[in-house]
Order: sequence, then structure tokens, then C-alpha cells
Amino acid sequence: MADVTEKQMDKRERAKERREKRRQEISLLRSIPYSEHQRWWSAETIAVVTGANRGIGFEIAHQLALQGVTVVLTSREIAVGEESAKVLQEGGLKVVFHQLDVLDQESIDTFCAWIKENYGGIDILINNAGFNHNVGSENSVEFAEKVIKTNYNGTKNMVKAAIPLMKPNAAGARIVNVSSRLGRLNGRKNRISDDALRQQLEDGDSISEELIDATINKFLEQAKDGSWTDGGWPQNNTDYSLSKVAVNAYTRLVARELADRPEGEKIFINCYCPGWVKTAMTGWAGQVTPEEGADTAIWLSLLPDMRISGKFFAERREIHF
Repeated sequence: MADVTEKQMDKRERAKERREKRRQEISLLRSIPYSEHQRWWSAETIAVVTGANRGIGFEIAHQLALQGVTVVLTSREIAVGEESAKVLQEGGLKVVFHQLDVLDQESIDTFCAWIKENYGGIDILINNAGFNHNVGSENSVEFAEKVIKTNYNGTKNMVKAAIPLMKPNAAGARIVNVSSRLGRLNGRKNRISDDALRQQLEDGDSISEELIDATINKFLEQAKDGSWTDGGWPQNNTDYSLSKVAVNAYTRLVARELADRPEGEKIFINCYCPGWVKTAMTGWAGQVTPEEGADTAIWLSLLPDMRISGKFFAERREIHF
């Protein structure tokens, strides 16, 4: 038994060392400026970041603006959104604020009309707006409907609204969905136990919006009647994990639907896990700074010669769904 425990500890230590080495590598990469021939964007490039008044969203807006992109910082609440935008504006960055509730179709329509009138369209969309009620080892599904609607339906609403607004661009427009490793279909510890359902959700050629919605609705019904604990759903942060399963699956579905767009009108959509970030959502208990958590979103947004779509990333590397 002692040998097994020691092996487990060694394995954990090695994993910790690998993570730290990767963090150092990315820190170095982030310090290297983009060369002029790599910069497909300019101050005319419009990036929209949802839920950007704090945390990862705020840092994504900050870093995109530092690269010279014009950023539209959005949040549900007007006062906090205006204050966040003001902080970045005072640093000389090109950031504007507009109210946006990703669950309110009227708010989305108003926002899109404003974007079209003022900017003609957008080049980059970062779907960051999210919600998680559980912290640490808690696993309540009391707010499951809000979690699912914000994380999955909100993302889906914005993707559908943004696609017609995406400006033609030789480098391709970009959509980045903030997701989580907790939403991996084949994670060893935290996955859907139904093999057939997992395979359906994993099959990029046959996946459909109806299948994703049906999976989510089945869980929500069980959450309401209390039978969810026997449903074979992920064991940790169940509602949050399933919302990210849905985001990941929807990302692959949309990538397939957009694949045949002609050159000059390409839209690349990917999702990524920022890691366990020190923000209000994690109760400030994370292991990664907001700057580190935002990095892969910036990388996917600005990557020159973009040809990747429908993939899942963490720390600038593709990971399996």
C-alpha cells in the first residue's frame, strides 16, 4: 500500500512539474511581440468580449486592446461595465462599453443593431459570459437551470447572432468559446457514464443541436425531480460540467456548418479551458492568474495563418474533447 501511495505522489509531482514548465514556456511566448508581418489586425479590427466587467473576460479585453484591437467590452450590468471600460480607457486603450445580456434576445438584437450601425460588423467574438454556483467540493444543482442557460444557451445565442455580423477578412473571423476541462467527454474521473451518449456527442459528423439540447434537457428534468444523482452524469460540478460538455459539442457542430465558407469569408470557431483561475467565480481559490487564463483566448483570436476550427485547447495546445 505504501508503494502505491508513493507512486501516486510521484505521479502528481511529475504532473505538477510539467504544468509549471508549460506555464514558464507560455510566459516566455507571451513576452515575444507579434512581428509586423504577422499582424493581420489593426485598430479597425473589432473584438466583442461578453461578461467582460471582471475576471477572465476583463483580462481578455485588456490583452486584446494592448495588441491594438478595438474592444467592445460588454456586461449585463451597465454601471460595472462602464467602470471596467473606463479603467482600460484611462490606460489609453481603445475600449468601448455596451450593455449585453446573452439570455435576453431583445438585448442581443439591440446590441447587434448598434454594432452594425457603428462598426459595420465584428472580427472577433469571445464568449466568456458564464456562471457557476458551486465552489470547491460542493455539488449542488439548485441553480442548474441558470448555469446551463448562461453557459450554453448564452453562448449559442451569441454565436447565432454574431455569424451574420462577421466581417469578410483574408485572415478569417474568429469565435472563441470559454469552456473547461470539466466538460471533457472522456475525462477519467468526471464524465458521462453512458457510453452510447458519449460516442454520439463525440462524433463530429453526426452531432446535432437537437442531440445537445435533448441531453441538457434530460439532465434539467432530473435535476428538478431529484433523480439526477442516478443519471450517470459527471460527479463533480455536475451542472457546470454539462454546460461545458454542451459548449464543446456546439463548437464542433458550428465549425462543421461553417467549414465550406469561401476564402475571405472564413469563420474559425474554437473553445478553450483557461484553467482554474483566481477569480470571484472560483472564490479566489484558483491556481492560475487571470493573465495566464486569458492567454489562450488571445492566441486563438490573433493567430496568423489560422486554419484551425472546431478544436479544444488549453495552454496553447489542442486537447481531446
